[in-house]
Amino acid sequence: MNYVFPPPPPASVPVAGGNTLFPVRRVYCVGRNYADHAAEMGADRREPPFFFSKPADTLVQGGGEVAYPPATDNLQHEVELVVALAAGGANIDPAQALDCVYGYAVGLDLTRRDLQLLAKNKGHPWDMGKGFDQSAPITAIHPLATVGHPARGSIWLKVNGQLRQNGDLEQMSWKVAEVIANLSTYVILAAGDLIFTGTPAGVSTVRRGDVLEAGVAGVDEICVRLI
Repeated sequence: MNYVFPPPPPASVPVAGGNTLFPVRRVYCVGRNYADHAAEMGADRREPPFFFSKPADTLVQGGGEVAYPPATDNLQHEVELVVALAAGGANIDPAQALDCVYGYAVGLDLTRRDLQLLAKNKGHPWDMGKGFDQSAPITAIHPLATVGHPARGSIWLKVNGQLRQNGDLEQMSWKVAEVIANLSTYVILAAGDLIFTGTPAGVSTVRRGDVLEAGVAGVDEICVRLI
């Protein structure tokens, strides 16, 4: 059987410390998983976790130059710890959830906030606010052997050298194991899935020419320039 046209290359992210690639199946994101960010978004400070997705081809390996998206006047940054899964399943027990993890990365969930808020107010899907082209810059994935399971430590972001987000992983409302377990009650998780685990307070508007630097202590740092 032949394709009607050549299929696009599969999405992947480099694995740190070698020349191997992590094949990406799906990209999930957790909404408002830090109490201070939930508060600045006007939400309950500890609501049940909820999820949305980005297409796998929105990933931008290693950061670098990222195109400012069309149809927005309010592009905002969100720095996040990203979990890479090597196994999955349905209805995963929280006590076994971390056994599914291959490693961790640092990612940016770029958001067309004006489109997201408009969609929310109308009860429409968030897709065009969250899943646009190049909306998910990401570092290389660091295997567990090199970073362990980060549970505390600084998570931060600067815009043009000015600190905008400055939180700690221990401020997560729902920890990594809880996120994996809860998500697996909605979908069957599998090797190759990435989970963006939420962002601390301090999200703000960015514009063309801005340089975004972000990191998670003990994991990695990423730098993006909007063009």
